[in-house]
Amino acid sequence: MSADDFMSVSQAAERWDVTIRWVQTLCLEGRIDGAFRIGRAWIIPRKSEKPVDARIKSGKYIKKKDSDR
Repeated sequence: MSADDFMSVSQAAERWDVTIRWVQTLCLEGRIDGAFRIGRAWIIPRKSEKPVDARIKSGKYIKKKDSDR
């Protein structure tokens, strides 16, 4: 493997059209296969696909308050 096989967080953010912070969060959560840290920087394989956004978008939350039941 060479340096050309990897990209930085900022390159991934530009490629996937998301923020740098979001890519860092995905790396930290282990949602990008093959991503690893060297010091404080994340290194991401170029062949990695953008992970599916797992946030709730419907507005319906899984947890409900006791008073709502």
